[in-house]
Amino acid sequence: MSTVHQTLRDTAAADARGRVLETRLIGVGREKFAREVWGRTPLLTRGAGDFSDLFSASAVDELISGRGLRTPFLRVAKDGSTAPDSSFTSPAGVGASVADQLDDTALWRSFADGSTLVLQALHRTWQPVTDFVTRLGTELGHPVQANAYVTPPQNRGFDDHYDVHDVFVLQITGTKRWLVREPVLPAPLRDQPWTAHRAAVAEAARKEPYAEAVLAPGDVLYLPRGWLHAAEALGAVSIHLTLGVHTWTRHALAEQLAQAALASLRDDAEMRASLPLGADGPGDDLALVRRRLAEALTEADPTPLFHRARRRQGRPAPMGPLAQLRALDRLAPDSPMRLREGLEARLAGRRLATRAGWLNLSEAELPPVLRILDGGVHPAGELGLPLVERLLRAGVLVPAEP
Repeated sequence: MSTVHQTLRDTAAADARGRVLETRLIGVGREKFAREVWGRTPLLTRGAGDFSDLFSASAVDELISGRGLRTPFLRVAKDGSTAPDSSFTSPAGVGASVADQLDDTALWRSFADGSTLVLQALHRTWQPVTDFVTRLGTELGHPVQANAYVTPPQNRGFDDHYDVHDVFVLQITGTKRWLVREPVLPAPLRDQPWTAHRAAVAEAARKEPYAEAVLAPGDVLYLPRGWLHAAEALGAVSIHLTLGVHTWTRHALAEQLAQAALASLRDDAEMRASLPLGADGPGDDLALVRRRLAEALTEADPTPLFHRARRRQGRPAPMGPLAQLRALDRLAPDSPMRLREGLEARLAGRRLATRAGWLNLSEAELPPVLRILDGGVHPAGELGLPLVERLLRAGVLVPAEP
């Protein structure tokens, strides 16, 4: 590969279980990655590790043939085009007649004919990937999704394109040749897909690539959003995971700041006043509106909107209802408890806001809740059994593994 450069948020929970970014995805320290690579340039890490604990060929077969998956958990693509869902779905017989379940026979025929199978939202359907994505998202401070791409030998699923999110490509099995080209639209927003720039993308695809590499099992390629890429499986079936990082942007923060400012102007009687009778444009009122809006922007605090939006962009780590009920039934002073991962838990005054909902706390409950938020394991008696019971029922605490 041509010369390619080879904050992330700290959390006590990530420290306790090991940082997946540094230990499994990149060959440089997080400070260097944040300073020189993040959102700026591709990074290829050879031999980052063995990913068989995350995904495998047998996992592909199980998901397609044994889990009763439905669309849109799978797409089928060939030569840059996506097949209609009806070509690979069907009802599943008596007792399972939902019409859009995956048809493993149709999928086998498509795959044998050269189609790429794309298992989408794998962080919702395959537990090892769920756990990994939850931890990575916590470390990065940005929501993460996961897809798997299963490509037959000598085939390409998609032509040159760019994504509107950063990606980490983890090669699982087989090899794949990647061509990477510089952006035609640097750092695109989520509503600026490559399809809106087809001509520019097609022209760029005719030029020499910025980088070219063959990824082997254990290799990881990081691509910031906007970088063009295309990939082709070589002599065997290729399986790779794509971890999509949906980065928060300054533009998103500006939107939240504007929303907060406009919300404050609702309380200004003069701003609620009507424009003059017969007005056919902003007229002299525009100067007043500009001044009041500028003042409101200076005073506005977008932080609550920002955290609310973050919570909506993800889900907490999975929680088993039966395990939770057992924890309640067997609750004792020495029962080990921990904060459920991926909650985006945050205290604002005496309100605890999480992805599982919010709770108002008493003054006495604040100190133990602050201890819970450190991400460690605590005996229930240290926190107070009534509070632990309340937080277990709310899905905020879960029993810690022994």
